[in-house]
Amino acid sequence: MTAYSEAQQVGQGAVRAAILDAATHLLVTEGPGALTVRRISGEVGCSTKVIYTLFGAKEGLAEALWLEGFARFERALLAGRRDADPLIRLSECGIAYRAYALAEPEYYRVMFQGALPGFVPSAGAVAAARRAFDILYADVAACLEAGRLRGGTAQEIADLLWMAAHGATSLELSGHIGAAEAERRYVTLCASVLRSFLPDSDSLSLPGTPVLSGGPVMPGSPLLSDTRDERTPPA
Repeated sequence: MTAYSEAQQVGQGAVRAAILDAATHLLVTEGPGALTVRRISGEVGCSTKVIYTLFGAKEGLAEALWLEGFARFERALLAGRRDADPLIRLSECGIAYRAYALAEPEYYRVMFQGALPGFVPSAGAVAAARRAFDILYADVAACLEAGRLRGGTAQEIADLLWMAAHGATSLELSGHIGAAEAERRYVTLCASVLRSFLPDSDSLSLPGTPVLSGGPVMPGSPLLSDTRDERTPPA
């Protein structure tokens, strides 16, 4: 049974997802030249008419790839956010960023690494993509309002976190950082960015990592400890 036949049993949304998954795989593994309607239809097992009906011309398919990647990214960032502490939610957002990139490397390359040469997203597509960044911005703003972060604007802190997460993740996906070291170095980098904005007496633990404490660094005193701060955030 082809991917198209399987998707038909679920519905049009599944057919659309199967086509987009095949397109991103061809794009990343074989390059932009492989991104033709005929080649994609052959990979999925559907007619070219199905692709034209769903996406229109090749440009419509390219924008659909961009939008699908950011839609999945947004869902990943929002998943499992139950902690009342905004600083923990922000930390989990950082962990979710890397997890998404590792789970969906082909879409990540479409979204952030120029896998679609010459593609210029429409204003509507840019606005949709912006929603993912707005999640990070809102988390930072909530931390500032609760007193869990200080010393910067929400825009500044969110930008720095995004830059750190993107840089580290892109290096890992490109094979420049080994898998054994990548996770530890990623969380240390993100926590180090946040540490610059922690109140002196506060501390931070990204899930699965030690705590980084705020305040000035004293000679010989470690930044890392083995316990997680469970204090209730200030009202």
